[in-house]
Amino acid sequence: MTKNDNLWTKSVRMTDEIERFTIGRDREMDLYLAPYDVLGSMAHITMLQSIGLLTQQELDQLLEALRDIYCQCERGEFTIEEGVEDVHSQVELLLTRRLGDVGKKIHSGRSRNDQVLVDLKLYIRQQLREVFVLTRQLFDELLTQSERHRDVLMPGYTHLQIAMPSSFGLWFGAYAESLVDDMQYLLAAWRITNRNPLGSAAGYGSSFPLRRQMTTDLLGFASMDYNVVYAQMGRGKTERNVAFSLASIAGTVAKLAFDACLFSNQNFGFVRLPDDCTTGSSIMPHKKNPDVFELIRAKCNKLQALPQTITLIMNNLPSGYFRDLQIIKESFLPAFDELKDCLRMATYIIHRITVNEHILDNPIYDPMFSVETVNRLAADGVPFRDAYRQVGLDIEAGRFTPDKNLHHTHEGSIGNLCNDHIAALMDQVCSEFDFAQVDRSLEKLLNS
Repeated sequence: MTKNDNLWTKSVRMTDEIERFTIGRDREMDLYLAPYDVLGSMAHITMLQSIGLLTQQELDQLLEALRDIYCQCERGEFTIEEGVEDVHSQVELLLTRRLGDVGKKIHSGRSRNDQVLVDLKLYIRQQLREVFVLTRQLFDELLTQSERHRDVLMPGYTHLQIAMPSSFGLWFGAYAESLVDDMQYLLAAWRITNRNPLGSAAGYGSSFPLRRQMTTDLLGFASMDYNVVYAQMGRGKTERNVAFSLASIAGTVAKLAFDACLFSNQNFGFVRLPDDCTTGSSIMPHKKNPDVFELIRAKCNKLQALPQTITLIMNNLPSGYFRDLQIIKESFLPAFDELKDCLRMATYIIHRITVNEHILDNPIYDPMFSVETVNRLAADGVPFRDAYRQVGLDIEAGRFTPDKNLHHTHEGSIGNLCNDHIAALMDQVCSEFDFAQVDRSLEKLLNS
């Protein structure tokens, strides 16, 4: 193969304009997939040798060359040359330059369809792992802050009106527990992703006696996408399901960012952001703007639209492969970096945030202790509705005096945060990600 030849080129060449339009941003997007394309090829050719389509010598030559290309990818030195269509073509071009006709043998028994499928699965799997780590770090920071400030009271709101006493222990802990549920989505995405499509070829299998379980084991997948038609149908569906898991985390982080912006406002004054984490104004010298949390909020809201974007691209496609699916990569592949950046920034600032420990000294918050008084009267035998009316009339008449001694004891309340249970829930979910199996398989593939 030479430059400007496609993997599918025969006698007729398409025009430059058609080539430009059909390739689109593939060369740019495929740089995300380069190291995973190499890993998939290493597993595939190892299997080809086992069924007699490569000699041991050819396999050794190809594996050595592919390891060199993989190292280029890891160093950030891999490029897709001008005139080369995609990552698959570039890898095959490099092999053919180095090994001649041997380099042309690696495509036996596969199609670019299952090649890009396995690239995407391996890429997603690694990205989910990185999102997992950063989500767990934010969770740990939130739970630490919840414990540190468990007894610091703050107002709770409904309708953005003061409602009942809350605490920073509850506030931080609420977002921690939200991330537990988000991690459940991430685990589901991991399990859907961690299945091997390689060997499905163009979606209808191959007449070669491919050993699909062998490539599944070599790449550390938990199982395979067994039905070859379904393996191709999984393109788009996998990305959509993964996008829902990213959107779930993004929803939690966006809400946290909104709270942080609101609570750092001078009219609230509940928290103070580190000065070096805020920005200023070109005209107002006093300004300390929460731009980081505003950008986190916007980026995370954008991420929550990703499942719908993917759905609208692939939702009306029948079974089989269609070029429409190419467009998904443009929205999907960069989304991981955007979410990871938001998680890092949120963790960094939450770690350094300062909490106001005297919010409720301000008498404007006195009325929110009214429910405590109503409950005490009801506990003493006054019918609840009578107690409610009595306290309401006292508030209207300006006679209400709050008792700020709180005695909340039930699970998940101010006095009983249940942070140990929340941590145990997170530990249980995290234990179900089988990272060790992946590590063992890929290390063996790269070093055998």
